[in-house]
Amino acid sequence: MGSLYDLDRAGLAALLADQPGYRVDQVWRGLYERAATIDELTDLPKAVRARLAVAAPESLVPITESVSKDGETVKWLWGLDGGAQVETVLMHYGDRTTVCISTQAGCAMGCGFCATGQAGFERHLSVGEIVEQVIQARRRAQERDEPRRVSNVVFMGMGEPLANYDRTWAAVERLHGDMGISARHLTVSTVGIVPGITRMATEALPVNLAVSLHAANDELRNELVPINRRYPLAVLAEACAEYLTAKNRRLSFEWALISGVNDRRGDAEELADYARPLRAHVNLIPLNPTPGYATRGTSPAQVTAFRDLLRDLGVNATVRQNRGTDIDAACGQLRATHADPASVPGAAPTTPGPVPVAISQPPR
Repeated sequence: MGSLYDLDRAGLAALLADQPGYRVDQVWRGLYERAATIDELTDLPKAVRARLAVAAPESLVPITESVSKDGETVKWLWGLDGGAQVETVLMHYGDRTTVCISTQAGCAMGCGFCATGQAGFERHLSVGEIVEQVIQARRRAQERDEPRRVSNVVFMGMGEPLANYDRTWAAVERLHGDMGISARHLTVSTVGIVPGITRMATEALPVNLAVSLHAANDELRNELVPINRRYPLAVLAEACAEYLTAKNRRLSFEWALISGVNDRRGDAEELADYARPLRAHVNLIPLNPTPGYATRGTSPAQVTAFRDLLRDLGVNATVRQNRGTDIDAACGQLRATHADPASVPGAAPTTPGPVPVAISQPPR
C-alpha cells in the first residue's frame, strides 16, 4: 500500500477521479502548504476523507519520541511498512528550524564509526516516506507556544542519499516546489558517491552539497569511509569542483574528530590542502562517546586547537554544536538503544553499535 505522500498530482487525481477537479488542489494545498492530516482537511466531504485514509494512509508509525531538556530538539523513531525503522530529528535554533531526515533504512556504506552503517542496509525509502518526515516535523514545529516554520532540511539522517538518488531528488523537488523550502536551505550529504554528485550538478535546483570526508589521504579514508576505494579523493575533488562550477553553492566537508586517528597536525594540514582549492567550509564534529567503543572522540580542547590550526592554514572551519545528546540524537543511536522491535510487525532486533557523529545543521 502506498503512502499518502507517494502520490503525485496525477495519482491523486486518479484517486479522486469522480470528484470535481478543484478537489485535487484542495487536498494538495492542505497536505503540503498546511501540513494537515487527512482528518484536518475539513473542506473535503467526509466520504472523500475516508477514501483517502483507506487508499493512501500516512506511512510513518511512531515508535519512540525523545525531547531534549530544553525542548529545542525532538527526535523520532518511526516504523515503516515491512518492519524497517528510521529516525528524524527536529532542531530549533535562534534564526531557523531545521529537520534532519533519513533516505534509507540502514546503510550499505560500511563506515566503521557509524551505528547506522554497522547495522547494515535494509531498504530504500520511498519519496513519500522521505517527505513525510518533514511533514511530521513541520506539524510539531507549528504546535509550539510560538509556532516555528521549518526553514531548513538536511538529508543527513540514516542512509546515503545519493545511493537512493531518484527518490531523494524527487523529495527535494517536492520540498522545494510544494512545501516552499528554498533550494539554498536544502542540503544533501554524501560520503562521496561521485556519479550522484555529477548528476546533481545537472539538476535545476542549486541545493547545498555536504561531503562526509573524515580523512584527506586515501589510505586513512579507505579505512574510515570504504567507498573511497571506488571513488578516491582526487576523483571526489573533481566532482566537487564540477558541482561548484555548475551551482556556485558553498561546499561543506564534514569531519568527525576521532582521537589519535584524524585530529593530528598532519591531518589538519592534509585537510587544509584539500579544502582550500575547493573553497570548502569544514564542519568539525567530535565523535559522540560510546561505552564499549574503543575509539574515542577528540577532547574539547583538541577540537578547538584543530579548528584554530585549520583557520591559521586558511580554511573556514567551525565546530558543530552537538544537539540532543541527552536524547540519543545521533543517527542510529535511538534505534539501537530505544527501539522495541515488537512494536512494528516484522521488525528485526537491532544490534547496538558505535554511535556516529552528531546530527548536522545546514550552512547559513
